[in-house]
Amino acid sequence: MGCNRNYGLIAGAVIGAVLAVFGGILMPVGDLLIEKTIKKEVALEEGTTAYKNWVTTGTEVYRQFWIFDVQNPDEVAINSSNVKVKQRGPYTYRVRYLSKDNITHDPMTNTVSFVQPNGAIFEPSLSVGSENDNFTILNLAVAAAPHLYPNAFVQVLLNSLIKKSKSSMFQRRSVKEILWGYKDPFLSLVPYPISTTVGVFFPYNNTADGVFKVFNGKDDISKVGIIDTYKGKKTLGYWSDYCDLINGTDAATFPPFVEKTRVLQFFSSDICRKTRDPFTSSFATCKS
Repeated sequence: MGCNRNYGLIAGAVIGAVLAVFGGILMPVGDLLIEKTIKKEVALEEGTTAYKNWVTTGTEVYRQFWIFDVQNPDEVAINSSNVKVKQRGPYTYRVRYLSKDNITHDPMTNTVSFVQPNGAIFEPSLSVGSENDNFTILNLAVAAAPHLYPNAFVQVLLNSLIKKSKSSMFQRRSVKEILWGYKDPFLSLVPYPISTTVGVFFPYNNTADGVFKVFNGKDDISKVGIIDTYKGKKTLGYWSDYCDLINGTDAATFPPFVEKTRVLQFFSSDICRKTRDPFTSSFATCKS
């Protein structure tokens, strides 16, 4: 009985030792195989797993807006009182759901170029109300006219058109109009060939952003998705510091084997700046 038990212990020890040896050998080999497979499949070239997911982003991307409703427009317009506002939001839209277009590969520089079609779909379940909710906001066209055309004679003409169109310093507009555009009655009367549509993000829908040129990672896996140029440039010309640089990714993809201590950089064309990871950075407002 005792001998059998000793034999069993010895056999178990031997088997354990053998498995440990095999494990010590196979684990590095397995890691090398996995790393090799990842490097092969993560490059942004046709036929790889990463390329399919890169062309059409599988992760849903949302953009949220908070709008300030002016509570005392008459007091501000008549007495130049301080503006009182009430914030309401978020109003959420799904974006980046369209596949990249005009994709061009350059094997000489190991880069791939593309444009990103723009589109926004309202998401009621992630919003505080309807995109038809109305807000009292600054009339962008009326407010901008005196600064764009300081000539006294031109301002007299513009003031007459503002009165004729029954426009004022403030107006009531829906969320959809504020963001994506509306026909302005004042601009519609201007006797010059100008755009009569006003919107914070107009034009957006049915347009495309880019051209982006990014590294495909075939020669250097750590550069996968890193932006080389945006609209043919490496800088924006808006900022005086690191925000002006065009580098990092578009935040939809990052290189593999990222360490926890590494600061991830990404470029946002919507606010015309680069920044750090979206959980720690503050955003500047800028629109091209």
